[in-house]
Amino acid sequence: MKRVRCPKCDSYITFDETKYSAGQSLVFKCNECGKEFGIRIGVSKLRGTQKQESADLSQDDGQRTAEEACGSIVVIENVFHFKQVIPLHMGDNVIGRYQKGNPANCTFETVDPSVDLNHCTVNVSHDKKGGLRYTLMDNNSNTGTFVGDVELQPRERRIIEDGTLFTLGATSIILRTTNVEEDHA
Repeated sequence: MKRVRCPKCDSYITFDETKYSAGQSLVFKCNECGKEFGIRIGVSKLRGTQKQESADLSQDDGQRTAEEACGSIVVIENVFHFKQVIPLHMGDNVIGRYQKGNPANCTFETVDPSVDLNHCTVNVSHDKKGGLRYTLMDNNSNTGTFVGDVELQPRERRIIEDGTLFTLGATSIILRTTNVEEDHA
């Protein structure tokens, strides 16, 4: 199932993309505001560019891509149960709501107003044994960052592991580390 966002009111419309072929044009009518708009089924030019950048990155330093090297976060927007996978990289991964011009480097699409543009940070670094360590901290957000049912205090840093669930507003995020990804591959 795919979702498209109404350009007028930002509400989502879900449809089964397997029923359509590449290059086909679809017209939708928003149930919320009545706006009619069209899309074309096909491959996103942006996704192709991102894949090319990942390939360039792995060729430049002879290592795996950033997602393979550092894991990812799985963002689950509770209101719509929409899932997004965002790759992590070494250093600070600033997590927040996507908005054009937002300097955060791990943004995701959401209509959840309780997620700040610069909500929290996951720092990926090496531990003493050479493994990867993931540290979560809140960026003084308006609604806080919760691990389980416990809110992170100002300037508190919490080490998180694979499968750790943390919450930003009404949006849940699950950390996926590289070790688990390799086991499932």
